[in-house]
Amino acid sequence: MTLRRSALVVLIVVVAGCGIPRDPEGTLDRIRGGTIRVGVIESHPWATTDPEPAGVEVALMEGFAREVDAEVEWVPGSESDLVAALEVHALDVVIGGLTADSPWAEPVGLTSPYLTTHLVVGIPPGSRPVDDLDGVRVAVETGTEAEGLLRRQDAIPLPVEDLSAAQGPVAVEDWALGDLGLRDAGLELAVSEHVMAVPHGENALLTNLEQFLSEAEATTDRLLSEAEPR
Repeated sequence: MTLRRSALVVLIVVVAGCGIPRDPEGTLDRIRGGTIRVGVIESHPWATTDPEPAGVEVALMEGFAREVDAEVEWVPGSESDLVAALEVHALDVVIGGLTADSPWAEPVGLTSPYLTTHLVVGIPPGSRPVDDLDGVRVAVETGTEAEGLLRRQDAIPLPVEDLSAAQGPVAVEDWALGDLGLRDAGLELAVSEHVMAVPHGENALLTNLEQFLSEAEATTDRLLSEAEPR
């Protein structure tokens, strides 16, 4: 009887252990008390590198590094180059405005979305309501996706370098409405679910990073509220 019970305990421990997230490459164990290599894609307000790394996701990654007692090695680069480095474990995390619908979801691992933002049309307080965008002239940051999204709704995009100088309706992320002195017109252009990327299969690192981001929700909201629109 004792033997059977012992065998049962061992079996339960083994089965339970199978559900524990593991890193085939031992990434989380390596970075604890060591160095975490973070690829940084230039993407305001999430991450910038000039003159030094800054932004919402940079601050979050600094917090995660403190959590695992790691120093951060920042590696700036293009999205494609950094993801390629992540695939071969030359980097541990890539940040900088990645979203859940990223084309890189297959070759790397993406965290669960830690923040959802909305691209909306903002209008000055007291201005006439905008019910639809057909034929409406809307200021939009030059060279952004928003320009194309406005055309799909038959609006007339007015590309500008500085949204704060724009007059009338503006295509803008919802987090920037207050800083620009605008109110939401109730016309949504797109929804973005923000994520970070880790090497494929490094599940212990992924799980720990997701837990940190989940617990840092209030910090994320504060960092975003302090970010300045371009």
